[in-house]
Amino acid sequence: MVIASVAEVLSIGALIPFIGAVTAPDALFDHPNAQAIIQRLNLLEPNQLLLPMTIAFCCAAIFAGGVRILLVWAQTKFSYAIGADLSFSIYRRALYQPYRVHLAHNTSELISGISNKANMVAVSIIMPLATILSSLLMLSSILITLLVIDPLIAFTAFFGFGSIYLSMMLVSKKVLAADGSRINYEAGRVIKALQEGFGGIRDVLIDGTQAIYCQIYRDADLPLRRAQANIAIIGNSPRFGVEALGMVLIATLAYLLARQPSGIQTAIPILAALALGAQRLLPVLQQAYASWTRIRGGQAPLKAVLDLLDQPLPAYLDAPRSPSVTFQREITLSNLSFRYAESGPWVISKGLNLSIAKGSRVGFIGATGSGKSTLLDIIMGLLEPVQGALEIDGIEITQANHRGWQSHIAHVPQSIFLADTTVSENIAFGVPADRIDHDRVRQAAQMAQIAEVIESWKDQYNTLVGERGLRLSGGQRQRIGIARALYKQASVIVLDEATSALDGSTERRVMEAIEGVSAEVTVIIVAHRLTTLKTCTQIIELDAGKVTKTGTYDEIIG
Repeated sequence: MVIASVAEVLSIGALIPFIGAVTAPDALFDHPNAQAIIQRLNLLEPNQLLLPMTIAFCCAAIFAGGVRILLVWAQTKFSYAIGADLSFSIYRRALYQPYRVHLAHNTSELISGISNKANMVAVSIIMPLATILSSLLMLSSILITLLVIDPLIAFTAFFGFGSIYLSMMLVSKKVLAADGSRINYEAGRVIKALQEGFGGIRDVLIDGTQAIYCQIYRDADLPLRRAQANIAIIGNSPRFGVEALGMVLIATLAYLLARQPSGIQTAIPILAALALGAQRLLPVLQQAYASWTRIRGGQAPLKAVLDLLDQPLPAYLDAPRSPSVTFQREITLSNLSFRYAESGPWVISKGLNLSIAKGSRVGFIGATGSGKSTLLDIIMGLLEPVQGALEIDGIEITQANHRGWQSHIAHVPQSIFLADTTVSENIAFGVPADRIDHDRVRQAAQMAQIAEVIESWKDQYNTLVGERGLRLSGGQRQRIGIARALYKQASVIVLDEATSALDGSTERRVMEAIEGVSAEVTVIIVAHRLTTLKTCTQIIELDAGKVTKTGTYDEIIG
């Protein structure tokens, strides 16, 4: 920025001797300040000044242009690098938030903050701030140069042009703030419309509701584009009026200077310097004003980004390693109760007590809303009890040590998430591709009764499953999810309606495979079909967050 400001001064300053060499070489040749250059170059006649002055002016102009290009490159790279840091920081903080926070958050708002609003802050806040700072430096240097040439001209140009931009700033600031809020709001709605339209594409196609989702998207996208257009219009419109005013100002000064006794010959270098100064001054003023409009319009996205950055990171993140939790005897739920909101109903009723021995096979049954999934989330350390405690071998699980407990757990939900990668990478989910144990992958697939199917495909374990596993059947997705849990070789396997998409024969074989894992592995199963729990050592029935019955399979059906 400083070098660019110096370059602007040089380009304007080099114009006066160049014009002097063109219009009045004799006067320039006799000027005291030119004698050192004349003697160094061994110039003998005034006309010989034209070539060195031309070269000097061209070099100054090229240097100024090159530095401006370099400045734009540096500002842009710097701004987008900060945008990348912001986006990564939001994503990282969001991923580390407790499960309870994720339940309360709208995913589209998070995605919009990470993908759109962080970029908007880079473009609408960081880059404009850098531009304003560089513009102020350049304005100062240009103004000082013009003051040296002619103070009256400098003040007239600066305050004449500046007053127009100041008036526009005062008039437009409320409109820009409103448009910024609109952009912030509609950006989230656009992401939400896209997620809902493509996420439910099967139902959209079956129900023929494409037009409805197109309208939902348009109702969000059109106001967003209009607000962006308004900010662009307000940012760019004063330029043309100021350029017209500049031409009028130069013409007026030319008329006044031409009427002076010294005539037009003396006025030409001053007018040329003013023209070049205005040509440099106007774009810099316009840049500063346009940057201000973007900052004003970007305040709402900035606030949203800062709110997302305010999300605390967990204390265990900075610890060298999570405290280990040993699991040798039992999982204990002691005087447990839970509700999602302080004023909400109790999902797990007060005073629930339960003990699960290591190596046991425990099944949970109950109607929808009985608290089965919430209880599993508490056991897995995803939710903290409102009252009571989750204890492993007598050690209470807290925020400080819950990662140590979760390292023991493999979870198979009813709805399996599959990444758009290979079968092998989905079974060894979260493991870098170059560190996957492929023998272990095949063993897990065999236990999950999916190996024979995978190995019949052309690419076998390198087969791409498609987005969310859409190229696979529901049963195949479910069995890959089970294989994923078995690959982890955890000491606790939690199956939450994990076999619901399987036919009776496949479910039976999968359950036999799970039953065949080490007797040291604890298996916790939630199922609607009571027959799924035949091999369980204990079945627990829940109703309204309370344990209503416990026993073996024969005792429950008896």
